[in-house]
Amino acid sequence: MFRRPTSPRRLLVSAIAVLSVLAVGGTSIAAAGQSDLARVRNATAAFHDLGAAEAAGYGPFYICTDEPGQGAMGQHYVNGALVGDPTIDPLAPEALVYQPKRGGGLRLVGVEYVVFQADWDALHASRPSLFGRQFALVEAGNRYGLPAFYQLHAWIWKPNPSGMFNDWNPRVSCP
Repeated sequence: MFRRPTSPRRLLVSAIAVLSVLAVGGTSIAAAGQSDLARVRNATAAFHDLGAAEAAGYGPFYICTDEPGQGAMGQHYVNGALVGDPTIDPLAPEALVYQPKRGGGLRLVGVEYVVFQADWDALHASRPSLFGRQFALVEAGNRYGLPAFYQLHAWIWKPNPSGMFNDWNPRVSCP
């Protein structure tokens, strides 16, 4: 069967139409992600005040954690009741991440979502995910002395040049 050649103009119009659909779709996905993160910022804004975080059930966990050459995770304040719950609520992160300030005090820089693997896997067929990102698995025998757990960091209060959801932030340090 003979097919008439497509004109350069028709190719250009088709290409523009496809790119427009992709651009609009990509923008809406990115906007939805930013909207979700803005809601998390609103939900955690009060925790810039460490007293408010403690009143909400968060307390210090482990030590300020850093990794030479990669940055730090900072000092975690964890809400044990939320960690013990096998659900993930983006507006109620299990951990708040603080950076120690020179001269004392802590600055809220991010959040972390945590759920024990056994609890999650008992109810779900796949890993948890938020903001279009799959949680990482931290195996048992970890530095924290915890059973295996899934986790996802979100650097919502301090930009991370390694990526919003990277575990380590080179702009964060421990004393």
